[in-house]
Amino acid sequence: MKTSILAVGALALAGCMTVPVQGQLERSDEVFTGSATGYLDGGGTLKITSNKGAVCTGDSVYVNSRQGSGVLKCSDGRSGTYDFVSTGSHGNGYGALDGHRFTFTFGG
Repeated sequence: MKTSILAVGALALAGCMTVPVQGQLERSDEVFTGSATGYLDGGGTLKITSNKGAVCTGDSVYVNSRQGSGVLKCSDGRSGTYDFVSTGSHGNGYGALDGHRFTFTFGG
C-alpha cells in the first residue's frame, strides 16, 4: 500500500510518525483526544480517550496514497469504522461509533 511522498520521507527518517488527534461525536458533548501513528508499511494505529472515560483503539491501512480506513473499538463496547485523508503529517477523518457520526483531525 502506498503512503504519500511526505509521509514516506518523514517515516524513513523516524521509522514511524506519531501525531496528535482531536475528535468528537456529532450532536454530543463527548470529545476525544489521543494520537495516531503511521508506519512504513502503510499501516497505522489510532488511540483516543473520550472526556467520558472511554478508551478507543484502532488499526488502519492506506487504501491509496492519501486515503485510508480503519476499525475502532472502545473500552465501553462501542465500535465502528473510519476513513481519513492525509497529507502525511496532518489530515481529517470521519466514521461512526455505534451509528453515531464521529469526526476527527490529526497532526499540525
